[in-house]
Amino acid sequence: MSSPVKDKDFDLVSTLYHALQGAELSQRYRQDAESNGDQACQEFFGKIAGQYEEIAGNAKSLIKERL
Repeated sequence: MSSPVKDKDFDLVSTLYHALQGAELSQRYRQDAESNGDQACQEFFGKIAGQYEEIAGNAKSLIKERL
């Protein structure tokens, strides 16, 4: 899938947005797993949320450098 706007800055902002959405959803799924007492899924979704947060942080740093 290609970006609707061929612009690296737009791509960075889009990546940041989607990574933050992924982090938020993963945390929600982790909470669902916690509510159901599923430790394995809780750990899995927590790990995924951390990865999304790392991606978002990297994108944010790149965006800051360009402002």
